[in-house]
Amino acid sequence: MLRSNRLLWTLSAGLALTLVASCGGTTKGSDAAAGDGGDATAKEADPNAPIKEGLEITFLPKEIDNPYEVLVDEGGIDAVAELKGTGKEVGPSDASASSQVTYINTLIQQKADAIVIAANDPNAVAPALKDAMSKGIAVVTYDSDAAPDARQIFVNQADSEEIGRSQVKLMSDQIGGKGKIAILSATPNATNQNTWIEFMKDELTKPEYKDIELVKIAYGDDDDQKSFQEAQGLLQSIPDLKGIISPTTVGISAAARYLSSSPYKGKVKLTGLGTPNQMRQFVKDGTVTEFALWNPVELGYLAGYAAAALASGQISGAEGETLKAGKLGERTIGKNGEIILGPPTNFNADNIDDFDF
Repeated sequence: MLRSNRLLWTLSAGLALTLVASCGGTTKGSDAAAGDGGDATAKEADPNAPIKEGLEITFLPKEIDNPYEVLVDEGGIDAVAELKGTGKEVGPSDASASSQVTYINTLIQQKADAIVIAANDPNAVAPALKDAMSKGIAVVTYDSDAAPDARQIFVNQADSEEIGRSQVKLMSDQIGGKGKIAILSATPNATNQNTWIEFMKDELTKPEYKDIELVKIAYGDDDDQKSFQEAQGLLQSIPDLKGIISPTTVGISAAARYLSSSPYKGKVKLTGLGTPNQMRQFVKDGTVTEFALWNPVELGYLAGYAAAALASGQISGAEGETLKAGKLGERTIGKNGEIILGPPTNFNADNIDDFDF
């Protein structure tokens, strides 16, 4: 499904199985053989321990049909298959705070070896994830973190501060350093979104942005139609709005779709985080000048390797440990169990056709 015209080392972004009966969600995964896993919560790691074959690793996105999360989880499932394990994706159809809890409880009952989750809410999922860890299940978060004591590893797409501050710079460059702007976010409780937004706010306090005013933060709940309506509402309620930052792939594509056929096209700037395939038409028709992202497939791939290494006792999540991540090479685990994929890349008319994801 995915073809890249070149290795995306600088970017910092299945087969259908059965329904999870008690959750009512779909499941997608690899066909690698299943088997027994190890003690996921071992305090001492053995860097020379082999990756156990037959690990059962499940990816739990914010919502099952989110195009960005699908790409991430496909990358993770591929990684698990490389390691001779079984990878699958399960998840809710909405991104509400508590929607993932039932899935976690089901995976505990199924004795999964590892859960890899993009948390809709850092605290709502914490009790269930702690229960999973107490039963020897490895817990890795990606994209959007859970409470730090409810997981062992957080695979971050890029440095959060860099993401937030760079979004402001992109917008400032496009609106000439002055004017009213708004943010179209995902859900109000999304850890990653809120962290980035805090860095955006802080960046805006710098003297070079004194003529830019953040007037509103709207939430599209990572739902395409709601994000479309929120973008429409921002533009209609703030007539002198100069730009929108949407640090969510669902939000930026929905906002671009509205802008592209509205009187605001070319007058109101839009930037944020999106995939090249989602945004290509809007860059080419002049709706969007420049936006950013990492390779989501590589993010999932890195998370898959982290989950397998954790479940095999090769790493524990301690600062300074080294994760061997297949084709991505090695990553050093940082403070609070964080592993960073790498810096994001900016996409514009000059380079967008170089990427296919």
